[in-house]
Amino acid sequence: MPEDQLMSDKEFDELDRFLMSEQCSDEAMTMDALHGYLTAIAIGPEPVPADEWIPRVWGPEPEDEPEFRNPAQAERIRRLCERMLEDIVVTFAVAPKDFEPLFCEHQWKGKPVLDAEAWCWGFLEGVNLRPQAWAALFNSPQAGLLRAIQLLGAEEIDDDEVALVDDPAKCHKLAIEVEASVPQIQRFWKAAAH
Repeated sequence: MPEDQLMSDKEFDELDRFLMSEQCSDEAMTMDALHGYLTAIAIGPEPVPADEWIPRVWGPEPEDEPEFRNPAQAERIRRLCERMLEDIVVTFAVAPKDFEPLFCEHQWKGKPVLDAEAWCWGFLEGVNLRPQAWAALFNSPQAGLLRAIQLLGAEEIDDDEVALVDDPAKCHKLAIEVEASVPQIQRFWKAAAH
């Protein structure tokens, strides 16, 4: 993949710093949530225009929009969000096996464990932009591909499912499941489009 097409570490850090800054509300997505959100948009059944998905990055309400210093900064940050989406689209087009969800990593009992909760929450926010279109997957025999994402990312899960996510080791296993299911979800929609 041509390096100049991909978001640089510098650009990544710039966007990360902005999302964590005082200019954003507490409701703004973190980088891992944003990556999940953009992945759902990139691989989903219907294109979503930037003017529709970008406001949700800042939070659920219009007043969550950041206090940009000037129009140039607003344009720069918007462009970085779009670059991140392009990165994901290009990765799936050119080298889907290279796709890696942006999960957090924590130490638990002396071992590194993956935490995919924010990423999965973001992914479901992306799904919620086109719920009718995504229904085809939810109602298909492959609906199980979304199970781990829902367990980790849904605002609420059933009481009998809580035991599946009640310790970091279980969540780590589900994170690995998520990583394996995303390319399959992408293939489902690719096949559906033909």
